[in-house]
Amino acid sequence: MPTPTTPGPHSEPLPPEPLPEQLTPDLLQDAAGTFALLSATVRLHILWLLAAGERDVGTLAEDTGQSVATVSHHLAKLKLAGLVSSRRAGKRQIYLAEDPLVADIVQLAIRHHTEAREAPRRRRGA
Repeated sequence: MPTPTTPGPHSEPLPPEPLPEQLTPDLLQDAAGTFALLSATVRLHILWLLAAGERDVGTLAEDTGQSVATVSHHLAKLKLAGLVSSRRAGKRQIYLAEDPLVADIVQLAIRHHTEAREAPRRRRGA
């Protein structure tokens, strides 16, 4: 996971933000809501792609194998939740992952399942 840095050419890593002492019902509800949004495979795929870099809706549709309308629908939900943002580039709308921590969670989940699927093969070959 990338370490936050201060601006400047010789940036020093900042310490990670402390976790809360207690989990409040509101905090748990917010976290569950994020996971609920990520439970749709299309939205998970979109965030995984955006974690690697910015893309327009047409490219996301092509990369996910979905229609532009479907991807636009899911992007609207992710944008409303603050997980993605967009900027205008000429006539195109470019989307990017807004929260690097959520992007990290998505990448870690994908890595976890990739390694879990490879693990039985490695053990059999040993």
